[in-house]
Amino acid sequence: MKLRIIAVGQKMPAWVDAGFDEYARRMPREITLELVALKPEKRASGKTDVQIKEAERDRILAALPRDATVWALDEHGSELTTLALADAMRGWLGAGRDTVLVIGGADGLHDDIKQRAHRLLALSRLTLPHGMVRVLLAEQLYRAWSVTQNHPYHRE
Repeated sequence: MKLRIIAVGQKMPAWVDAGFDEYARRMPREITLELVALKPEKRASGKTDVQIKEAERDRILAALPRDATVWALDEHGSELTTLALADAMRGWLGAGRDTVLVIGGADGLHDDIKQRAHRLLALSRLTLPHGMVRVLLAEQLYRAWSVTQNHPYHRE
């Protein structure tokens, strides 16, 4: 199974890439974790917020595999415990389909992406930098996998 994070935003600080790469490297061969970083729409272009979200929507839709399970990160989504995320991962593994988690740009996700998603997920009610979200999400995916393997990485 392939886990793919599609994130609007490029040119992250080195610590973001290093953090993401660390958790991606820890994943087992049968569950690869990859990042697809999409170019954000330029905010200084004179476009409205709606036009910016539409342009980013088009890039996201072009990057989405057709048959994948899609979860979109959204501040109004449901917050999960690590154990609940592990249960979701068991479901992804059982379904045999790739799973994509989508992180929007500075203005968030277009409603079309939210409607395409099977679930909306909030990592936190706090506003987090996009780079940090990549690292936190990668770490939680690794932690969820470790729970499915009864690995002591997660402690109850």
